[in-house]
Amino acid sequence: MSVNEHAIDGAPYGVVAAGGEVWTTLVHIGRVATVSGRVYDLDAPESRPSVIVDGPDDAVWFTRNGDDRVGRIGYDGVVSAVDVAGAPYGLCVGPDGALWCTLMSNDSIGRITVAGEVTTYPIGTTGAFPGMITSFAGDLWFTLNQANAIGRMTVTGQVTTYPLPTAGAGPVGISAGTDGVWFTEILANQAGFIDSAGVLEEFALPADSKPHAVAATPDGCWVTLWAASAVVHLDAKGNITERFDLGAGAEPHGLSADDSVWVALEKGSVAHIQPHG
Repeated sequence: MSVNEHAIDGAPYGVVAAGGEVWTTLVHIGRVATVSGRVYDLDAPESRPSVIVDGPDDAVWFTRNGDDRVGRIGYDGVVSAVDVAGAPYGLCVGPDGALWCTLMSNDSIGRITVAGEVTTYPIGTTGAFPGMITSFAGDLWFTLNQANAIGRMTVTGQVTTYPLPTAGAGPVGISAGTDGVWFTEILANQAGFIDSAGVLEEFALPADSKPHAVAATPDGCWVTLWAASAVVHLDAKGNITERFDLGAGAEPHGLSADDSVWVALEKGSVAHIQPHG
């Protein structure tokens, strides 16, 4: 097992491995950078680039909730953006090959084609504050932070909501696994799992750890513990099987997992965890 850190000039927030690079958003200075050293200035310091994903078109896409845009950087280095009103935050590639994002300030979900066409769908709940979003079982699944629920939307905009068993849980991160969807409850210090039938389970995490992002794996998921400066792996039954402490003040946020794990640390680095050496 090993943990290596790569210094990044800024405060990394989102992270994704794509196109042979590891990309991170620098939320406070309006830039996107790669671990290999490339830096893309968005010429918009208040853009707040946040969640970043590997797109379907040889590019990374990322939300810019500070200036109501969704950005794109091609593997060739070309930078562009699409206007999407509503403070876009969460982002994923949907089952239809389009980009789907949560719109925090107007309780909607946005759909963006690679050609830049935008459609928005209301979630039907006022003040829900939709957080992160993922694709599973042909639908879009997202956390409703202030409504204390998980939302599910078809590609035609039909919405189902699943209230959480724990009151005031504050769901944030979400990630699709093979049999269902994992999510975090930042205010309840719990992780959760919901299957395609809507059956929910919750799992306790360390007290006062404030779990933030989650990345599903074939055998469970990884979770960032923002307040505990750590990352943990849960098995399919919600048991913690591995823990990596990242040092006081690390503030782990974004997470990307495959054979290894990349974690954006707001203190100014991206950590690379290789659980099996």
